[in-house]
Amino acid sequence: AKYIITQYGGPDGELAASLRYLSQRYHMPIPEAKAVLNDIGTEELAHFEMVGSMVYQLMRGACPDEIKAADVGTYYADHDRAVYPSTGTGVPFTAAYIQSKGDPIADLHENLAAEQKARATYEHLINLADDPDVIDPLRFLREREVVHFQRFGEVLQKVREYLESKKYF
Repeated sequence: AKYIITQYGGPDGELAASLRYLSQRYHMPIPEAKAVLNDIGTEELAHFEMVGSMVYQLMRGACPDEIKAADVGTYYADHDRAVYPSTGTGVPFTAAYIQSKGDPIADLHENLAAEQKARATYEHLINLADDPDVIDPLRFLREREVVHFQRFGEVLQKVREYLESKKYF
């Protein structure tokens, strides 16, 4: 739970991704880009719920001695077993984790990087885990980050083509 919480409220986590994409969709120049950002942003909210459920299930029923042994005593002191958006080191979620620049190309490049960072974080979490009931959903989430990266790459190409095309009025 201590490690997985970073994908709940950390800079490369699901909450940041969902807010980033849902905020950026408004200024995308083509309907397909708006739709992709809306779809992926909504899916990231579902991932946020999955990660929260995993953290809750891992903390549920743990006694104070188990919590101390797992080195989550400071988290417990602040939040008991409640799921709170923070990093694995306890830094609370902040809107500084997201960006909506207003430049479709810059924002889509940021999203490509965000998906790669999320994928890498899931790989790190998989390496740390030893329970198949934890590893399997982490693998699923990692795979979805790869799909999101591909979809952002496709829509980036379409946005570039649109911005480079002549406009006739």
